[in-house]
Amino acid sequence: MSHRQQRVLVQPINVIFKNLQQRTKVVVWLYDNAETRISGTIIGFDEFMNVVLDDAEELYVGKAAAPEKTNRAIVIPILPPFVLLIKSPRAMSQSNATIFKGYAVVDGKEWDKFEVIEYQPKTWTEDDVEIAITHCGVCGSDVHTIDSAAWGVGTYPLVPGHEIVGEAIRVGSNVKDVKVGDRVGVGAQIYSCFKCRACNCDNENYCPDGVDTYNAHYPDGVKTMGGYSTAIRANNRFVFPIPDGLESKYACSMLCAGLTVFSPLKRNGCGPGKKVGIVGIGGLGHYAILFAKAMGAEVYAFTHSEHKRADIEKMGADHIILTNGKGWAKPLSMTLDMIISTQDSSPGMPLNDYLSTLWIDGHFITVGLPDDDLPSINAFTLLNNACRVGSSHIGSKVEAVEMLRLAAEKKIHPWIQEMPMKDCSKAVRGVKEGKARYRYVLTQDLN
Repeated sequence: MSHRQQRVLVQPINVIFKNLQQRTKVVVWLYDNAETRISGTIIGFDEFMNVVLDDAEELYVGKAAAPEKTNRAIVIPILPPFVLLIKSPRAMSQSNATIFKGYAVVDGKEWDKFEVIEYQPKTWTEDDVEIAITHCGVCGSDVHTIDSAAWGVGTYPLVPGHEIVGEAIRVGSNVKDVKVGDRVGVGAQIYSCFKCRACNCDNENYCPDGVDTYNAHYPDGVKTMGGYSTAIRANNRFVFPIPDGLESKYACSMLCAGLTVFSPLKRNGCGPGKKVGIVGIGGLGHYAILFAKAMGAEVYAFTHSEHKRADIEKMGADHIILTNGKGWAKPLSMTLDMIISTQDSSPGMPLNDYLSTLWIDGHFITVGLPDDDLPSINAFTLLNNACRVGSSHIGSKVEAVEMLRLAAEKKIHPWIQEMPMKDCSKAVRGVKEGKARYRYVLTQDLN
C-alpha cells in the first residue's frame, strides 16, 4: 500500500468483515480515474465474498469525501464517512461500467415523450449473451407500462421494449447454443430463479421470481431496461436463436405477441381437426390466426369491426363472425374446442356468449390484459358445457424455439409497419389509438 493508504487504514480487516456481515446487502460504487462516481449496484454479502474478495490484490479504508485515484477499483461504504476500496482484476472486469443507450420515458404523465439516456446494463456473468439490437417490436404492454394513468407500475426513467432481435456480440463461456455473430432474440422475460419447480420443468415463464425485460430489477439491484436501445444482456435461458429462414423484422414481434398466443394454442391442443376461435383481431389476434392456421386448425375470427373483414380473410381465417349484433352466438352453440381472447377492453364484452360457443371441456383463454375487470360470468354457462376459463403468460424457451421454427418452415410473415427507433413516440401513440396494422417494428438508429 502507499504511504497515504496506510495512514487512512483505520479498521483492521476482521473488523471490516464483521461490519459487512451485519448487512444483508452491500452497496458497491465504481469510481473512474477522475474520482467521479459512475455507477452503483447492490450485491449480497456472499457474492461480495466470493467474487470481490477471493482474488483482491489490495484492500484499504479511506474517507469517502477524499477517495484515492482508484483505477476503477470497487468502493464499498463501511461506516460513514469511511469506505473500503478493493482492487481486484476479476471484480473490476465483472463490474466494468459498460454503458448502453436507449430511448426512455422520464415522466409517466408524458408517456409519449422519449429522451435518449445512458444506463448500466445487467451485471455480466458467463451464462449471459450480450446482443447488439437491430429490431424491436412495439407491444401494447409497452404503452400500458409507460403511461402512469394505465397500469400505474412504471418506474422512471424507463426504456421499454421486449420484442428484441439483434446480433450476439459477446457470449459467456457457459453458453453452448449461441456463438458470436448469431442472430438471437429476447422476449418479455429476462431472468428467473432457475431452481423452482416451474424453472425445472420448462415453465420458467411462471417462475414466482421471474424478472421482466424492462421496468424490473435483477436480484443485485440493477434495473432492467428494454429494447428501444442499443443493446441488451440476458441470461441464455431467455435468449432465443433466430432460424435462418426468418427475417429479423418478422421475428422480433413474435417474441412477445407471437409467443403469447402460440403457447396457449400449443398447450390446449391446437391442430388438425380442432376448431379455434380468436377474439380481437389486433396485434395479438392476427398472430393467433396465423399460428392457428399454420398448426392446422379451423379458425373462427370474432370481430366487431366490419372494416377488418378483408384483412382477416387475407390472414387465412375460415370463418368471420361479427359480434356487434344480436344472436350471433346461437348458431355456434357448443362448436369450438378453444377460444383465444386477445381483447384488451372489457366493458361490453359478451363473455357469456363466447363461453356458450365452446364444446364440452372447451377452454376460453384470455391473453389480452384489460385495464379493467373482466365481465361477470353466469355459473349456468359453465355448467352447460363444462367449459373452463383461464389465461396464459408469454411462453417458455422450448415453446419459443418451436414457434420460431414453425414460422420459418411455414414462412409466417406478420403484418408489420417499420419505422426508425427515433419514431418510438409515434409508434406508441399509434398503438394507443389502435392505428397499428398490425405490429410496429422499430429499426436501430442509435450509435
